[in-house]
Amino acid sequence: MNVEVNNADFKILIVDDVLSNILLLKVLLSNQHYKIDTAMGGRDALEKIQVNKPDLILLDVMMPDMDGFEVTRTIRSMQAPYNEIAIIFLTALNSTADIVNGFQAGGNDFVTKPFSKEELLIRVNHQISMEAAKRFIIRQTEELKETINARDKMYSVIAHDLRSPLGSIKMMLNMLLVSVTPDNVGEELFEMLKMANKSTEDTFSLLDNLLKWTKSQVGRLNVVFQPSDAVEMTRGVVDIFEKMAELKQVRLLLNAPEASPCYADRDMIKSVLRNLLSNALKFSNPGGTITVSIQDGMGDDADKVLVSVADTGCGIKEEDQGKLLKIDTHFSTFGTSNEEGSGLGLLLCQDFVVKNGGRLWFTSTYGVGTTFFFSIPKKAGADIVTPQAD
Repeated sequence: MNVEVNNADFKILIVDDVLSNILLLKVLLSNQHYKIDTAMGGRDALEKIQVNKPDLILLDVMMPDMDGFEVTRTIRSMQAPYNEIAIIFLTALNSTADIVNGFQAGGNDFVTKPFSKEELLIRVNHQISMEAAKRFIIRQTEELKETINARDKMYSVIAHDLRSPLGSIKMMLNMLLVSVTPDNVGEELFEMLKMANKSTEDTFSLLDNLLKWTKSQVGRLNVVFQPSDAVEMTRGVVDIFEKMAELKQVRLLLNAPEASPCYADRDMIKSVLRNLLSNALKFSNPGGTITVSIQDGMGDDADKVLVSVADTGCGIKEEDQGKLLKIDTHFSTFGTSNEEGSGLGLLLCQDFVVKNGGRLWFTSTYGVGTTFFFSIPKKAGADIVTPQAD
């Protein structure tokens, strides 16, 4: 990483109990355009550090009030950012034991007296370059955080402001499809209504996922755990998808016991089920079957409820399976009727399942079908992850 260094932006504190040494170093470094501060001894140095933090300290070791190693240990025991100041020892001590002691105390480098001008400047410039790189990284990190916050805010505003009017359009189209038939309006207009309804459903789902994903990533989506029934939650979602499955000529089955107690955030789990069913429907062919199953977990998941959504659709190519559930790949493909997707739904599912103390995984065979599994705790205290706000 090449970072341009302006020496005038950096302050060096020279610490020595001999005035002639201080004056010599001051001349050398001032000629390099560094800002210079000086201290006559260790205690004076500690006071000046607190008043005006330097970027580098040139520290003599042999001083009467406090030796350089003691001064360094004191600095390293301070709170940030003082404990991060780079320190170069200036000393006539050059034994291995002295050098080891200096590094153990927290020094960054040694310059042995008598020193050459070139060696001193090379070592000083090296430490200042590292400080410049650190400043650059901090600045870039802050800019990145601001960019991400602005992006997340924009996503949230867009999703929130569009969600309400689009929801109204979706509801009206649903009512129209229920109340009309091809005989009433003609086959062509009926097909157009179906296409408009499907597009609206997909867009509404995308906005809903976008809004939830943004809130989850910025720590504004709270997980509300409560005793629930996995069968009841699942049946409610399956009932909603029956009409959509019927329109695509896909059988939708629920294989579950009468009840299956669990402990989870109901809204999050319903959102997971909606996304998984929507995906299963998207990749199913007419005449296919989607089976939603609920059972007790086994092995490592013995304390959890296991939910699966299996389809007999097109499946996922083996080379593409590793791209799913990864935010950096953001993988998505077209459905069997050219339905578009963002890839966001599965990432949201994984996020919500993990926050509820479970896990999400899948198996797939290309041309045969795909099954997604997720687990949720049966009761409170079963590996539940409590998200922290950013």
